[in-house]
Amino acid sequence: MTEFRIERDTMGEIKVPADKLWGAQTQRSLQNFRIGTEKMPLEIIRAFGILKKAAARTNNKLGRLDDARLQAIEEVCREICQGKLDEHFPLVVWQTGSGTQTNMNVNEVVARRANEIMGEKAVHPNDHVNMSQSSNDTFPTAMHIAAVVELENRLLPALEGLINTMARLEEENAGIIKTGRTHLQDAVPIAFSQEISAWRHMLVKDREYVLQSMEDLRELALGGTAVGTGLNAPEGFAELVAEEISREVGTRFVTAKNKFHSLTSKAPLAYCHGALKALAADLMKIANDVRWLASGPRCGIGEIFIPENEPGSSIMPGKVNPTQSEALTMVACQVMANDTAIAFGASQGNFQLNVFMPMCIYNFLQSVRLLADAMVSFDKNCVAGIKPNREKMRENLENSLMLVTALNPHIGYEKAAAIAKLAHKEGIRLKDAAVRLGYLTAEEFDRLVRPEDMV
Repeated sequence: MTEFRIERDTMGEIKVPADKLWGAQTQRSLQNFRIGTEKMPLEIIRAFGILKKAAARTNNKLGRLDDARLQAIEEVCREICQGKLDEHFPLVVWQTGSGTQTNMNVNEVVARRANEIMGEKAVHPNDHVNMSQSSNDTFPTAMHIAAVVELENRLLPALEGLINTMARLEEENAGIIKTGRTHLQDAVPIAFSQEISAWRHMLVKDREYVLQSMEDLRELALGGTAVGTGLNAPEGFAELVAEEISREVGTRFVTAKNKFHSLTSKAPLAYCHGALKALAADLMKIANDVRWLASGPRCGIGEIFIPENEPGSSIMPGKVNPTQSEALTMVACQVMANDTAIAFGASQGNFQLNVFMPMCIYNFLQSVRLLADAMVSFDKNCVAGIKPNREKMRENLENSLMLVTALNPHIGYEKAAAIAKLAHKEGIRLKDAAVRLGYLTAEEFDRLVRPEDMV
């Protein structure tokens, strides 16, 4: 049987499980928001651990928090960042739109655990852990910290790995000529390495977009307190706490120039997620190209071989499917859906505060997590093992009617079109059609139509 203790807040008494560190406000949120299964991401909890430690250090430097309380708060925040207290952060995403209840969840856990460490009831969740802060500036600060950390530590390394694999494939497949395709129809020749180079360069550009869009996420709202005026935060707090957070995380953060903007606008998050959407769009295109080029093995395009990782059918023996492409394209769809949700949420700021923040950051972090994991999986289990089917590429190239394009400068577009149409209608080679129409000799055709000179 669960044992309880009595906790109190400004609304009165409430029973809290005796083995949990949270207090009355967390318990009220648990009881009032029984919505869904989506929990506040642990990345946000870790970010709160960072900012609460930085705030305590800053308050100590400014003479507002004594050394004993500082040391206890620092110790608890280290435990939070190490994941030792995860079970004490139970709140769902679907709570107050400012994230106030999660901020108080952290304040209560830090205070109770700090009091355990100190052996006395010396740390108050509001007066000490939340000193110089408001939920309205801590939650957006935690959002930006979590976003930057996950992008730097998770997404960008995964993207870099995929870019490197593409670069290797590009080099390995130099000199292989195949038919190009536009509108899902045969087009003029292209080198396989050139086709891969487009994939690689998409990812390189996407990396640039992400890096550029991260810059505004480095601006922190902390110091703006309730509405952006900085009420109850001492002079210099905003600048010093941003420096502390930078040192703690190991990457650059600065205090937001306009705290009124940083509290009410979520455009920086929406802008950065737009870069993630662009990455998702390019990954969708690459994954689709890969599965089309690998389609078959006998009745499709079949110009590349991809790794055969698992059986593809419960009824068709020997069937193997492009499962990594399928997983990646599903992730891309989810990221695009998340972008819509974030855009809606970012558009709904009222007066001095946006109250869609938990939903926005939940979707943002899910996109980062899914994209990073999917890129690693696609890289390791598919792209790294792509091999060209040289025989099929050569066969398709030789059968392509669009090789006739090389004749345009010599006999004109209309005569070249006539050659292609006759060859298609009669099922004969372009060379034979050109000779039959009297436009070229066989020798002239061979001299002018050379796929290797068309790329």
